[in-house]
Amino acid sequence: MKRLRAALLATLACAGAGAMIGPVQATESGASLYLPGLHGPGAGIVPPPGFYFENDFYSYSGRLSAATRTQIGGAVLANVKVQARADFLTPTWVTPLEIFGGNLGFAVTLPVGNPRVSAGALIAAPRLGRTFGVKMRDSGFFLGDPVLSSFVGWHAGNFHWQVGGSVNIPSGTYDPDRLSNLSFNRFIGDVYLAATWLDPRIGLDISGAVGFEINGKNNDTDYKSGNAVHADLSISQYLSKEFSIGALFSHYQQISSDSGSGASLGAYKGRVTAVGGTISYSFTVGSTPVSARLKVLREVSVENRPQGTIALVSLAFPIGHVPSAPATAEPTQRVIKH
Repeated sequence: MKRLRAALLATLACAGAGAMIGPVQATESGASLYLPGLHGPGAGIVPPPGFYFENDFYSYSGRLSAATRTQIGGAVLANVKVQARADFLTPTWVTPLEIFGGNLGFAVTLPVGNPRVSAGALIAAPRLGRTFGVKMRDSGFFLGDPVLSSFVGWHAGNFHWQVGGSVNIPSGTYDPDRLSNLSFNRFIGDVYLAATWLDPRIGLDISGAVGFEINGKNNDTDYKSGNAVHADLSISQYLSKEFSIGALFSHYQQISSDSGSGASLGAYKGRVTAVGGTISYSFTVGSTPVSARLKVLREVSVENRPQGTIALVSLAFPIGHVPSAPATAEPTQRVIKH
């Protein structure tokens, strides 16, 4: 049992320290800081003090019902298709500082990618000098808004938990005259509580998280997105110290309506429920442990947003010296989330 616990902790300790950030379809332009499946296996676990890096490739393909209108960059559209391919680069620093016995960490996420938006019907687009009936398509390679995150994590035997928060900082790369943007152009705050129960005797990981998203106003479009709640649950089984497989469940729901003079559709609220699965595999490159994880989720219940499929491929590894996981079941052992 001691050897198995040490192996599982070492595997999770390379699984990535950065909070995953990505667009989903809700609020203005169908974009939110929260990503379904964000908090997966090991969501409540924080790593030992040190530096880490995570690279996440995100893919989304979805379609909005032809009978449902949405608003993007000041344009009111129908029969919308969305495709997004983006990369999220996240360096993380877990400091040796402790807050009430928990380790303090910081992360920054930098997104780059190619979102594509097409609309079968343009209802109105005063910024573009068009009124109705014209099909539109837009894509491009963009730099998104940086996201700053901080978290504190605690451990007690098989139970691990953390609290954290993220802030989206407008980068100035948003273009209100385009349908395709990777930037939100508004401040967004997100706070969460995550917990993990990991039993090394049977290799079972049960993780969950709840959060609250606070949206600011896009001054370029005078659009104030509503606030939202979100929740994640994952159940993952380690078949060996290198390989695991699991199930994912996510839910996101606005609890306040969009507002502002730019909100042409009035009290617009978005909601999505997604289910899927995940597999992970850990290996070493030279002396550096690397963790790879695939997540795939299908949106099964939606409102005021496209319905589609999310795929996320993550590679994570420590930078520099890696504190080794002790071969005893001590409550002060610290491992990485995701």
